[in-house]
Amino acid sequence: MSTPQKLVEHALKTSTSDHCIAIVQDSTSANLRWANNTLTTNGVMHGVSVTVVAFKDGGEGTATGSVTASAASSEQVTRIVEAADAAAAASGPAEDAQTLVDGDAAADWDDTPGSTSIDVYSDFAPALGEAFGRADAEGRVLYGFVDHDVTTTYLGSSTGLRLRHVQPTGHWGCTGKNADLTSSAWVGGATRDFTDVDAGAMEAELVRRLGWAERRVDLPAGRYDTVLPPTAVSDLMIYAYWTAGAREAHDGQTVFSRRGGGTRIGDALSSKPVQVYSDPAYPGLGAGTFVTASSSSNLESVFDNGLPLDRTDWVRDGKLAALLQTRHSAGITEQPVTPYVDNLVVEVDGAEGTTDDLVAGMDRGLLVTCLWYIREVDPQTLLLTGLTRDGVYLVENGEVTGAVNNFRFNESPVGLLDRFSQASATVPSFSREWGDYFPRTATPALRVPDFNMSTVSQAQ
Repeated sequence: MSTPQKLVEHALKTSTSDHCIAIVQDSTSANLRWANNTLTTNGVMHGVSVTVVAFKDGGEGTATGSVTASAASSEQVTRIVEAADAAAAASGPAEDAQTLVDGDAAADWDDTPGSTSIDVYSDFAPALGEAFGRADAEGRVLYGFVDHDVTTTYLGSSTGLRLRHVQPTGHWGCTGKNADLTSSAWVGGATRDFTDVDAGAMEAELVRRLGWAERRVDLPAGRYDTVLPPTAVSDLMIYAYWTAGAREAHDGQTVFSRRGGGTRIGDALSSKPVQVYSDPAYPGLGAGTFVTASSSSNLESVFDNGLPLDRTDWVRDGKLAALLQTRHSAGITEQPVTPYVDNLVVEVDGAEGTTDDLVAGMDRGLLVTCLWYIREVDPQTLLLTGLTRDGVYLVENGEVTGAVNNFRFNESPVGLLDRFSQASATVPSFSREWGDYFPRTATPALRVPDFNMSTVSQAQ
């Protein structure tokens, strides 16, 4: 049987290009799905993905070819290598060409891949069954999904570099509805191992929110004093992070572009002590410690594979401190190399309390539990539009007094960094919209005095 390490070595040996990088990702996952207060499916999956990046030197520069496919044998890897070599031979010089990262084998290179199994739910599943019983007895219906994945990445280069990283990733989400399906609420979160996921607490929060919805109030569109919980803040801030590429900013295409040319690095985005950063070592949000890029884009470069990752401050004390930089874009912008990191933290210095504390301080306004169908309207201001979902609640005199209709919103997450009036403490969060792709976030709840609910939505 071919181990991931053997697949990497086979790819590097087989390639006929001038240089080669091989990335093998060995993943196991376990999931549960439920509907109508009953488990419907469960499963365990195992897969191996191989990426081969071939580099061919020429008189005008270095061309690249990158191919990714499932593979478990040397013969399958050979076909991937041949395709990558052919793609490199047929390509023109790469604009982002740099010297490949060199190095030696990491101390854990020879270790076996990590794994998961259905046993990861040994505590959660029985508690979920008890929640089903209570829901049946009390006239509620629960729908949901949990997934746990452990992916081990092995990266090898013809320069001698050999790196390994084990990434556990889990998330959970549950929607609760009343018996006649006229009201719904959603809760969800991220986890590394499900030891911190409490099915009883999940159910209790759904019960609370469905109780709020027993009274219905219809409101018109307008600007409302609004509390966004951490999950909704992560919905917005992840999108801002994904648009923070330095090259596009330098070319004048984004909200991070400076009028007249260049980027806004050094400019104030907020008058408040806002910190936005990524840190592979952040407790509970541990992420990859080296660049793993299967293709080049505005945010990443295949030439940077293996570059070490550390904490990067994107916004420091309200000022834009860095943008996502490859070595190529850093040469253009004359800024430090600050690669993409697979987590994001938003903090406000001195902020304390919880979402409930922000609600308690509100005379009249809205609590929006999650956002969805988020799309970009204007890249120059990063104006986003989207819809509210599964729970918008009216707050009166510091208490939630009912559920209101859904809205379409129009807001810029960059603008919100300066317009919010209060923030809670930062806690681990999970984006309803983007969490499947980017689950490692920690954000505060924010109170925004004039959140723009642009139109009423007919979505139920």
